[in-house]
Amino acid sequence: MRTDSEGFEVAQRHGGWVIRLWWPAGPVTGGPQRITVEAVDDAESRDVMRGISTTVLRRVDIAAAVEIARTAPEAQRTLEDFTRKLDVLGETAGRLLAEEGVSERYLATLSMTYASMAEGGAPAPVPWLARLIGRRPETIKDHLKKARRDGYLGTVAGKAGGRVTGKVDDILNPAGSEVVDSEGETVFS
Repeated sequence: MRTDSEGFEVAQRHGGWVIRLWWPAGPVTGGPQRITVEAVDDAESRDVMRGISTTVLRRVDIAAAVEIARTAPEAQRTLEDFTRKLDVLGETAGRLLAEEGVSERYLATLSMTYASMAEGGAPAPVPWLARLIGRRPETIKDHLKKARRDGYLGTVAGKAGGRVTGKVDDILNPAGSEVVDSEGETVFS
């Protein structure tokens, strides 16, 4: 496995070819975002002369590469960072709900947290949010519906979750404000 600041890759060699499967930095939530196939330096010319065959492509084991990527220390670190940031955002939403009720800031924070969870591939974001906020999942679903109706959370065709709208940034970042965790690290700015 090779890593850099942008992401990491898993390489597989099949005959005279090396197949590189690449994921961006962050939690691994599915297959690679890029696959490249190149002849290896010491490949026999007869192995590469006719180009990449369907046999080589069929031998690519994407499931094994995903498993390696998920268990890689780099992916684990980024998954822990991702989870910690979402936990802080969810807990912030819970505090806002307790202090202000279903306010603009609460709906904006809830929308941002939910969209981030869905984008990151969280298998069940609503129960996770419910646990963090201290409310029942049905209540959180109602709040998310209100966030959609009020323009904080838009939809993405064919995708769970959605995307936050400019309204969220206007409310949470009016003059360069930041959400920071207990260690003083910026979670959202």
